[in-house]
Amino acid sequence: MAGAPTARDGEIPGEFALIDRYFTRPAAASGAGGVVAGIGDDAAVLRLPAGMDLIAAVDTLVEGRHFPAGSEPRSIGHRALAVNLSDVAAMGATPAWATLALTLPQADPAWLEGFSAGLFELAQRHGVALVGGDTTAGPLAVSVQILGFVPRGAALLRRGARSGDLIAVTGTLGDAAAGLALLQAPPASIGAQARELRARFEYPSPRVEFGLAARGIATAAIDLSDGLAGDLAKFAGASALAAHVELDRLPISAALHAYAAPAQVLDWALSGGDDYELLLAVAPERVADLAAAAAGCATPFAVIGEFGGGGGVAWTSGGRPFEPARGGFDHFARPSTQFTV
Repeated sequence: MAGAPTARDGEIPGEFALIDRYFTRPAAASGAGGVVAGIGDDAAVLRLPAGMDLIAAVDTLVEGRHFPAGSEPRSIGHRALAVNLSDVAAMGATPAWATLALTLPQADPAWLEGFSAGLFELAQRHGVALVGGDTTAGPLAVSVQILGFVPRGAALLRRGARSGDLIAVTGTLGDAAAGLALLQAPPASIGAQARELRARFEYPSPRVEFGLAARGIATAAIDLSDGLAGDLAKFAGASALAAHVELDRLPISAALHAYAAPAQVLDWALSGGDDYELLLAVAPERVADLAAAAAGCATPFAVIGEFGGGGGVAWTSGGRPFEPARGGFDHFARPSTQFTV
């Protein structure tokens, strides 16, 4: 992103005026350090703190695939950064900088105002500076790359779980899937519980603070973006272990229980996606430490199962075997009416 004169109010901004007006902020405003050169140069120059490893993640959100057409622009801006912050959280890392590639059907000032507000509100909350990117015309798509850091050799990885480790999860499961259903088929009136569920999809809360607190306690971690059923299989496979989960221990919100029938609640909790919670492995003797870390971050936390030798995932309900009706999300195996990152 390079700078140029800004557009006057009411004008449709050109590419460079668009960047200056909606996406140029002083790095100091975000609280992020280490920006030697940011927006306005051909590339960003960033300085890592001494003794740190670089953490990098990128996600793309496409209209009609990851969020419904006509979604609130503030929500799109928030989600575009939140899904990346969730990846950083799963690594136990500190987020610091982001780049943005934005493809727009048209440069609509009202849309850009809402989008940039959602993006920067979350960026400021987590001390992230936007340091570059690109804008172009085309079907609506948003790519955010996030960069952060972690003490050398200390990153939480998907691999690292051991047989006998407990499986823990933050927050509650299935709320975002219910929120998406409410967006796709809005009821005649929206009550407090429905608003809560919609917010879980539109404005997810990445568990950055808890990820930092879990570093050195958990043995492995993964963020839940494609649904517990799919992500747990990937998580167990990364350590060549089997996972066993007791469904009665899954954390479900009161709002979701009130909104849907039990079978639908369970399906969304297992396969709905877009929760952006953290799934962790922790040794039994350290689970109290992890629970204390969660309490210190005001983060809901539950133990739902354990790892053992072998492979695959075994689910039980009331002590009886259970098979989920569907797995996690796969971009190339599921229709575009299922939105997830």
